[in-house]
Amino acid sequence: MKFTLSWLKTYLDTDVDLFTISETLTAIGLEVEEVIDPTEGLKPFVIAKIEKTEQHPNADKLRVCTVNNGNEIIQVVCGAPNAKAGLIGAFAPSGCTIPTNGLKLKPSNIRGVDSNGMMCSERELGLGDDHDGIIVLPSDAPIGASFADYANLNDPTIEIAITPNHQDALGVYGIARDLAAAGIGTLIKPDISKISGNFKSPITINIEDKNACPVFAGRYIRGVKNGPSPEWMQRRLISLGMKPISALVDITNFMTHDYGRPLHVFDADNITGNLKVRLSKSGEKLLALDEKEYVFDDQVCVISDNKAINSIGGVMGGAGSGTYDETKNVFLECAWFDPIRTAMTGRKLGIESDARYRFERGVDPSTVLDGIEIATRLILDMCGGQPSEVEVSGKVPVISKTIIMRPERVKELGGINISKAEVIDILKRLGFKVTDNDKTLEVTSPSWRCDIDREPDLVEEVLRIYGYNKIVGEPLPASSRDIVAGLSPMQKRIRMAKRRAAVCGLREVITWSFISSSQAMLFADPKPELILDNPVSSDLNAMRPNLLPNLITAAGRNSDRGIKSVALFEAGNQFYSDKIDGQNFVIAGIRRGQKNERHWQKNSEDINVYDAKADAISILNAIGVKADNAQVVAEAPAWYHPGRSGVIRLGPKNIMAYFGEIHPNILKKLDVKGPLVGFEIMLGNIPLPRSKVGNSRGPLKSSDFQSVERDFAFVVSKDLAAEQLVKVISSVDKKLIDSVNVFDVYEGAGIDDGKKSIAVNVRLQPFNKTMTDDEIEEFRQDVISIVIKKTGGTLR
Repeated sequence: MKFTLSWLKTYLDTDVDLFTISETLTAIGLEVEEVIDPTEGLKPFVIAKIEKTEQHPNADKLRVCTVNNGNEIIQVVCGAPNAKAGLIGAFAPSGCTIPTNGLKLKPSNIRGVDSNGMMCSERELGLGDDHDGIIVLPSDAPIGASFADYANLNDPTIEIAITPNHQDALGVYGIARDLAAAGIGTLIKPDISKISGNFKSPITINIEDKNACPVFAGRYIRGVKNGPSPEWMQRRLISLGMKPISALVDITNFMTHDYGRPLHVFDADNITGNLKVRLSKSGEKLLALDEKEYVFDDQVCVISDNKAINSIGGVMGGAGSGTYDETKNVFLECAWFDPIRTAMTGRKLGIESDARYRFERGVDPSTVLDGIEIATRLILDMCGGQPSEVEVSGKVPVISKTIIMRPERVKELGGINISKAEVIDILKRLGFKVTDNDKTLEVTSPSWRCDIDREPDLVEEVLRIYGYNKIVGEPLPASSRDIVAGLSPMQKRIRMAKRRAAVCGLREVITWSFISSSQAMLFADPKPELILDNPVSSDLNAMRPNLLPNLITAAGRNSDRGIKSVALFEAGNQFYSDKIDGQNFVIAGIRRGQKNERHWQKNSEDINVYDAKADAISILNAIGVKADNAQVVAEAPAWYHPGRSGVIRLGPKNIMAYFGEIHPNILKKLDVKGPLVGFEIMLGNIPLPRSKVGNSRGPLKSSDFQSVERDFAFVVSKDLAAEQLVKVISSVDKKLIDSVNVFDVYEGAGIDDGKKSIAVNVRLQPFNKTMTDDEIEEFRQDVISIVIKKTGGTLR
């Protein structure tokens, strides 16, 4: 929100300096982001007089001027048609920079004649669009004086940040009201006296949907003469970065920023019949003032006449009923539109406007009747005309709330003791109505503070005006038993898991905690409390029940951009309810494409389910879980491919991880090409270790002795999981066995029905001495014996 100091002082009678105003604004919650002093760029510019002019000897359209800048006589070559002897204007000496185009002036030679400096036009100084001639000042303008001071351009522009709870500060009047409450001036109220109408408005208003628009005030003004707005209004709009257009348009823009009251002016001659406020019909269209055509559904609040839609309520007017230079009769609209519907309309249509910005945050409903009187007065002053009586449809809504406040809560919540009398005084200065009920206060919020809902809101209001700087700081207790240093066991586990995932070649991503409800339904049955009432986007309307959807779609986007091999992981919460225990911290990952880049020395291998399993087991080992002792079962949720997925668990109920190939149907519904594998590790389900978390295998060891490998093939029951056979063999000698890997599973000719052959490679790594043949054979017999005993299998 921008405004100039002089603009602020039209509503604030104060003699404090700019620094005090800026400091106070920030102290009361209206943080000053920037103060722009326009005189900085105009300091070198002075008032100068052209003493005489001569025709340029080598150019028909140029004149050689002798200029008096108050200090010296300078020769300037000028191309302005109005340059003549005796003219007094604004002079830019060599060495200064023109504000509007950044041109740095320097002594030059123009067509053989020396020139030093420039006589400036309005456009070059950013004062208007006129550039056909140089600025002409009155004959009594002081030669050599600062042009900025003479032209009253020394008016600083202040820019403040507006937080969502200060919609009341979206107008200069509201800002002045807060500053007056802070004690640095007296509020000057605008003239809201009623203007008598000369006739009854020929255009009436009918509100069909009072939820969308509870009240609509209108006034017909005939015989107006539209033209440029006054200089003071143009300067204020320019200070906002807006371009003045015409008096009627400028008045609506000015009212929006001055009084925080958006309104609209229709060309009454382009309205057919009367106006109706209603909800749109699906398929209806409007060419808006931004010259774009918008197509509506059946939920947009529109203002229409007997023929067509003229405006989008609270958002933007239509081009067909807008005002132009030839406009003679106007209909002034001042209404109050529902904030939620306005926000939804703007979001659906993709329209950003000053009106929408204010209505969706909450415009003061009491300004409907006040605003139409202020705007009428401006139109009559600038454009003339005769006003009708005010036409009002509906009733001004009452949005004020009455809240019971305990004065002692200021101390409890704010840490500062303020007397009840001062609390009452501050609230009244802010416009609240206060009734003292001895131990409690009955506080009614003003109509411009729709954000005040609870007792803590009132405490905040008192504190910001009293001064946060008056709160005395107190150090935290120094006792070590009150301070918890370092990371918690779960934080350490998360950090180690993420680090191991990165070591495995996975890249970490951070995605939204929201997904679309249609995606959520693929992985869970989302509960109603997990569907957002006001999502940031229609396709982000549900809390995610699973991390995989966002990872899968991220892989799909990469694939669409030509990145075929993708390996991603994310660590974050999955949500199951809105309770404090209704979420679980999970680390999930996906792989797609090939394991390694194409190379002439080796063939590329496609990613498969065992890669996802390896990722999961590696991460589990890194956080201290003995994954070798866990159960691996060919069971997994429905979003995994049956037969190509599994679960890692501690017992039948405590699931630590899922892994597998993502089901083709899931990929199809997410519009991602497969195959794609993934894993999920439920860190919240894994018991925290009693001792320091570390790698379950302990520190890496190296050996100077020769390792030994032996292959075995066992015929076992068809129902026996290969993982179970691996565990049985690994139990023979855990210190000696370095690895046990399955390299073949066979069913068919030569194997009895109900049986299968599993071939494994066992790698032995001694650390004390080289193994003899007898020791290797002894180990071999031990493996055969334990497999026969534990599984009923036989050596093939």
